[in-house]
Amino acid sequence: MKINATLPFDRADQPEEFMRPEAITEIASLLERLGFAGGNVTDHPCPTGRWLDSGGHHAQDPFVMLSLVAAATTRLRLQTGILVLPYRNPFITARAVASLDYFSRGRVTLGLGAGYLKGEYRALGVDFERRNEIMDEYLRALKAALSGEEFTFQGTGYEALGNRVQPGPFQKPHPPLLVGGNSRRAIRRAVELADGWYPFFTGEQLSATSRTASMSDETDLATGIAYLREHCEKTGREHPPQIVLGSISSPGEKPSPAALIDKIGQLRSMGVSGAAIHIEGNTRTEWCDNAERFAADVLARIPID
Repeated sequence: MKINATLPFDRADQPEEFMRPEAITEIASLLERLGFAGGNVTDHPCPTGRWLDSGGHHAQDPFVMLSLVAAATTRLRLQTGILVLPYRNPFITARAVASLDYFSRGRVTLGLGAGYLKGEYRALGVDFERRNEIMDEYLRALKAALSGEEFTFQGTGYEALGNRVQPGPFQKPHPPLLVGGNSRRAIRRAVELADGWYPFFTGEQLSATSRTASMSDETDLATGIAYLREHCEKTGREHPPQIVLGSISSPGEKPSPAALIDKIGQLRSMGVSGAAIHIEGNTRTEWCDNAERFAADVLARIPID
């Protein structure tokens, strides 16, 4: 089972510790040396102050940050967890994805979601109420543009008539596309349009604020997996999407190394192929020490595919 780490480069409260070029080099190279599969970044280009002040967080541009991580590493996977697909014209996104994947020699994994911040949608001029329809359309447009070939696509308010995004991505036909979200609509989207499903554990409060279905434990996850397999049968998809968890633990949960190892084993038996871990640390030294400890206490004791 592949374990990623959520990268701490959004720590605007500690800019001298985490928002410097040397921090990216040190942390990214450390994760690669320790055996983490990848590093995850999220996507909030223009969040509201109200959301930030009530517990939200800043996010740097995902493609800029992952490019810096790529330059500091040779094997670490570069993952968006998640990129809010409706925020950008899909062909602009395709150009960024193809460039990053080509120059990193095929290390990009795209976690994609519809998002949930109405104020951010408003600031970016995107219709919040149509976010699911936009998400489905943009996924199709993204795949067309990432073909590396000349393509045609009729979208809502935009049109490609024999356009090209070249060079295309290093990975063929495109980097893995993981659809984020716990809802049945997200699961159907993963089955119909993507390579993987990217659910995440939520508490009741997070579920309400993120406008997604609650998934509090492995029982809820099992229900989602059952629905995913049922929809595969319904649509004729022979090989189900891979299942990659946004986080191993639920919000606020701090399991011991032994509990984490047991949980990873249980998730693996359920068909989960990867997950991310959040590492604590108020300084770079503390963060790196905790990453080293997790690698020794957990990573070294589980099978890594």
